[in-house]
Amino acid sequence: MPKLKTHKSSAKRIKQRGNKSLKRGRAFGDHFLGKRSTKRKRQLRKSHEVSSANMKNVRRSLGLK
Repeated sequence: MPKLKTHKSSAKRIKQRGNKSLKRGRAFGDHFLGKRSTKRKRQLRKSHEVSSANMKNVRRSLGLK
């Protein structure tokens, strides 16, 4: 089987943690923030873990085992 190229936009957005989990940023946090509550905007700043349902595809796109 040939080597797979790394999906570069995914690689810039998702980082691997020490325990092999993947961290990503939250969506909907860059504009139209005037209508959102302060609590919601604060929660959007925090990183989150990639869900187990998406883990296989994300790891493949990053070239990880």
